[in-house]
Amino acid sequence: MELSELEALLTPEGLRLLDAMGPVESSDDVARTVTRLRRDGHSPDLVSAVVGQARLRTRARAKFGDLAQRMLYTRAGLEQATRLPIAARHAARFRDAGFTRVADLGCGIGGDALGLAGLGLRVTAVDADPVTAGIAAYNLAPFGADAEVRLGTAEETDLDGVDAVWLDPARRTTGHSETSRTRPEDWSPSLDWVFDLAQRMPVGVKLGPGLDRGLIPADAEAQWVSADGSTVELVLWSGALARPGVRRAALVIRGDQAHELTAQTDAADQPTRSLGAFLHEPDGAVIRARLIGDVARTLEAGMLDEHIAYLTSDAALTSPFVSTFRVREVLPADEKALAKALRERDIGRLEIKKRGVDIDPAALRTRLKLRGSASATLFLTRIGTRRTAILADRV
Repeated sequence: MELSELEALLTPEGLRLLDAMGPVESSDDVARTVTRLRRDGHSPDLVSAVVGQARLRTRARAKFGDLAQRMLYTRAGLEQATRLPIAARHAARFRDAGFTRVADLGCGIGGDALGLAGLGLRVTAVDADPVTAGIAAYNLAPFGADAEVRLGTAEETDLDGVDAVWLDPARRTTGHSETSRTRPEDWSPSLDWVFDLAQRMPVGVKLGPGLDRGLIPADAEAQWVSADGSTVELVLWSGALARPGVRRAALVIRGDQAHELTAQTDAADQPTRSLGAFLHEPDGAVIRARLIGDVARTLEAGMLDEHIAYLTSDAALTSPFVSTFRVREVLPADEKALAKALRERDIGRLEIKKRGVDIDPAALRTRLKLRGSASATLFLTRIGTRRTAILADRV
């Protein structure tokens, strides 16, 4: 979003027009709405801003629920923003540690600051981009003086009187048209600066879940978070925000239910064993936290292969940290023979999961040309050097 668009939007006319908009979901919706608004005499900047915001509000419901309809966004800011229920969990850690004033450095559109302010904490939210800071100020306006937004960098922010800090380092461009966590050397603020701050005061740092584990400080609590099957972030906690005796954690959120697995260190894997009556797929947060072995022991399960994150057992046990499947049979791994076997079993709806094999599940599903009425899950993996196809049903 350009500054001129934000200025046009933050007027009584702009906000009334946005609030009167219905859902804008498709490209056709965008074209029709732009044509209508231009015909009604609205300026190009206002039309662009209103239509863009209406579309982003539709997408934002997945992260912010009903609150999405009163917020403003940048595209990259929405992509980067923490889901509000997760932000509230992060905020609760600050509150439970006894802190009352938190600085959110690199606040983006204010998603995490909303969680902090919503739990009654005083927030100083800082962003270096004028457009993004303006949007954060709008989103945090209902909290009045308890949520102050500043334009500036993390490194230059005066932290006098602040109890603890929340950070979201990433590669950012002007207007947040691009935000990325893939190259730590490009991040602002730098990880060196962040980790130095974490030695001096309590800090929570939101990072991508694929961060090189070698970069994680030995004294930090590393908490991987998944939401509805997707591993969404890694949070490093320092000082009083880190729980005693916890250095590895996997927080698994499904709908309104949350479960957490914690440990002092990476868990030792269970030995491998032959395929049993059940196959278990560990949640991504569990895999990233390297706590598969702890989950396996609760399931009386072993590894299907020492290098691949599938578990197998004979016991009919389940866990919130895995998806469990009842094994039907092992099928031929050859594609032509596999297609024939699936047709013979009247399989038409097939969920394909793969690990350790170079296969595009969507392309394979098309090539299999299934037409049956039954459904199943197909696992394509390797056991040792042998490629294996396992037909199963979700439990």
